[in-house]
Amino acid sequence: MSRSPAAPDPGRRPGGPWSWAVVLPAIALLVGLGVWQLQRLEWKQGLLAELEQSRSAEPLPLAAAAPLEPAELEFRPLRVEGRYLHDRSLHLVSRTREGVVGLHLVTPFRLADGRTLLIDRGWLPPEALAPESRPESLLEGEVSQVGLVRLGGWSGSAWLEPTNDPAGNRWLWLDLPAMAAAAGLERPITDFYLAALPGQHPGIWPEGGRTRIAISDNHLEYALTWFALAVVLLAVFLVWRRRPA
Repeated sequence: MSRSPAAPDPGRRPGGPWSWAVVLPAIALLVGLGVWQLQRLEWKQGLLAELEQSRSAEPLPLAAAAPLEPAELEFRPLRVEGRYLHDRSLHLVSRTREGVVGLHLVTPFRLADGRTLLIDRGWLPPEALAPESRPESLLEGEVSQVGLVRLGGWSGSAWLEPTNDPAGNRWLWLDLPAMAAAAGLERPITDFYLAALPGQHPGIWPEGGRTRIAISDNHLEYALTWFALAVVLLAVFLVWRRRPA
């Protein structure tokens, strides 16, 4: 005669002590990742506050900025004196404002010492592209301009880097050395450019002050995700442990 299968022992739980040895380190790891993201959140918020403080500081004269590295100056307001080379302006295309696709006007600015700096003067709608449609923006002679220091370059993945069209004056990102060469500039400054602040010329266009501090700050969401995974893992484990072996 065949034996009947043994009835499950209601007092016995699956897994045994070894299951705790597996699950507890996993939960500790998830909690640790959550805490690390909270620490990153605190650091990121401090960085953003520092950048906002920098961009609201008094403009720094170019001579005072000379000893500093461009990375130390990023988002700092800088004041420069010189004259625009309007006939060598460059077009930073595919820039959107309130659903309208336009471009940013990047104009070389010759400094008193003969060097040339690129200034992103701001956004233009398609109907204001022709210089004669905005004569008030064509500042002549020696002028003083204030803008935020930006480093230029492509910041995304190399395989996503779009191709600029120097011959057609269509630039998708600020390749400062290539832009200076396309404009035929002598003694160009290519390790930074200026993003003009509002009020640098009469009239509406180009519209300056379009710089945004675009630094992702998703650390709180990441932290909550790690903590939630730790809670779910613990809950699933406890439910599994309650089942009779």
